[in-house]
Amino acid sequence: MEQSLTLLGLESSCDDTAAAVVRQSGQAPAEVLSSVVFGQTELHSAFGGVVPEIAARAHAEKLDHCVRDALTAANLRLQDMDAIAVTAGPGLIGGVISGVMCAKGLAAATGLPLVGVNHLAGHALTPRLTDAVPYPYLMLLVSGGHCQYLIVRGPDEFKRLGGTIDDAPGEAFDKTARLLGLTQPGGPSVQKEAKSGDPRRFRFPRPLLDRPDCNLSFSGLKTALMRMRDQVMAEKGGLTRQDRADLCAGFQAAVADVLAEKTRRAIRHYLEEDPAARTVSVAGGVAANTAIRAALETVCTEVDAQFLAPPLALCTDNAAMIAYAGLERFRSGAQDGMDLTARPRWPLDQSSPAMLGSGKKGAKA
Repeated sequence: MEQSLTLLGLESSCDDTAAAVVRQSGQAPAEVLSSVVFGQTELHSAFGGVVPEIAARAHAEKLDHCVRDALTAANLRLQDMDAIAVTAGPGLIGGVISGVMCAKGLAAATGLPLVGVNHLAGHALTPRLTDAVPYPYLMLLVSGGHCQYLIVRGPDEFKRLGGTIDDAPGEAFDKTARLLGLTQPGGPSVQKEAKSGDPRRFRFPRPLLDRPDCNLSFSGLKTALMRMRDQVMAEKGGLTRQDRADLCAGFQAAVADVLAEKTRRAIRHYLEEDPAARTVSVAGGVAANTAIRAALETVCTEVDAQFLAPPLALCTDNAAMIAYAGLERFRSGAQDGMDLTARPRWPLDQSSPAMLGSGKKGAKA
C-alpha cells in the first residue's frame, strides 16, 4: 500500500482566491477534506470584467485567510501536510505571483515541499479526483480563458487535439452579456435569459464546422450577435426582454452545437488511438452550462462513451483540483524549489505549436 498523502492547494490564477486540503491513501479515491473559495464578483462588477490589478490585490489580501479557513475546516495544521501545491500559471500574472509567493512563504516557514501546478492540469485531472478515472481519457477543457481537447495520459502527459483560435467560450459569453446589458460573469446571466428564449428566431453561424479538424472559433458568434442586436434596435428603437432572451438562446445554442460536433470529431481521434478507452469528460467554468452539458452527453451516448462532468463547485476555479494535481505530481517524484516562477502562459502539450489568439489568460496553448 502506497503512503497516504495530504496536500494543501492554493489557487489564484484569475478572480477566485482559493485554498483546499486533499488526501489520498494509496490507490483509494481521493478525499476533499476542505475547499474554500473567496470570489471577487462584487469587486469587478462595475467594470464589466476582471481588472487584473484589483484581482491581484484581493488575492494578496485573502490568501492567508483562505489557508486558515481550509485548515480549520479540515481540522488539520500546516504541520500535518505532506506538501504545498500552488497554481504557477497560466493566468493573470499578478494573481499567479500572489499565490506562488504565499506558497513559498509557507514552504520556507514549515520546510514542506513545494509543488507548482499548471492551472489547466488541475481542471484536466478533476475526473480523477472525483471519479478515479483511469488514464487515458478525453478531456474538453472549456472555460473563460481556455478551450481545448486533450487526451490525458498522465499527470504531466497531455496531447492536444484542437482548441480555440480566438476567444474562449466563456470569454464570448462574457462579451455577449456586456453587449446585452446583463451582469457579469456572463455565462450564468446568458443561460438564465436563454431559458425563456427561442433559439431558432435568430440565425447564428456555426464557425469552423466546414473544417475537419477539432479547432474552434467563437469570436464571430459575438460579432454576429452584436449585428443582430443592432438590427433589432434600429427596427424597434430598443430591445424588449423577449428580444434579449431570444438572442441569448440563439447564441447559447450555437455554442452548444459547435462544441457537440467538434467533440464528435475529437472522440473519433481519441478512439483511433485508444479503442478500449471510452471516457469523455468536461471541465472548466463553461462546463456548468446545462445546455452545453446536455449536448455533450448526447454525443457520448451516440458513440457509447462514458460522459463525466464534475460537480458544479469543481467546474469553476478551485484549489481542490490544484491540491489533487499537485498530489499526483508529488507522488510521481516531482518537486519544485524556491526558484519556482509564475508563468502567464504555460501550454499543457509541450510538443504542439501554440494556438492563435490570446483571451483572458494568454495564448490558447
